[in-house]
Amino acid sequence: MENRRRRVPALAPEERRAALIQATIPLLHEHGLDVSTRQIAVAAGVAEGTIFGVFESKSSLVVCSVIQALDPQPTLDALAAIDRGAALHQRLADAADLVYARFAESAHLMTAARRLLFADDGQPEAKMRMASSRERLHAAVAEVIEPDAPLLRRSPARVAQLLLLICAADSHGPFGEPGGFSGAEIASLLLDGLLVHNDKRGAQSTC
Repeated sequence: MENRRRRVPALAPEERRAALIQATIPLLHEHGLDVSTRQIAVAAGVAEGTIFGVFESKSSLVVCSVIQALDPQPTLDALAAIDRGAALHQRLADAADLVYARFAESAHLMTAARRLLFADDGQPEAKMRMASSRERLHAAVAEVIEPDAPLLRRSPARVAQLLLLICAADSHGPFGEPGGFSGAEIASLLLDGLLVHNDKRGAQSTC
């Protein structure tokens, strides 16, 4: 009997979309928004026309891929795992290290997301998902700080906002440097400030 080649079953549309997104994400890290549909098709192992069977356009695929790549859940899980019994300085330093690593790793994708979403009024759902991701990250950092709220002159939400601003500016702002501030430096800046204070005995203190 002649051996017949078994046909690989076609993926359902949602599975095909997910596969194309997963193939696109590494290419975005490598090529940015200049990635071509041909490169995506080769990486996904499909014909180029297959892309347009499940996405309206290359832009639609790229937007979905950027949002997936910027999913904050791994960072949220890591923030939730920070020991709430540790000292506030240590918790804040750990949170800053996690947030900075997220921003530094995805800085170019965050820039691309802003360019894509705010230059196109046809992506309201994508904009809502990006806004939700920011809110979830903000809330997760504030929750790390919450146990010591009575010790602070500002609310945990405000301190979390300042931490996020510093990490964002240092990781991909014009004055950031390679390596950036450590989490311990950011925690010290937020909790201790920069002034050197004199105690009652005349000795200098940075607390």
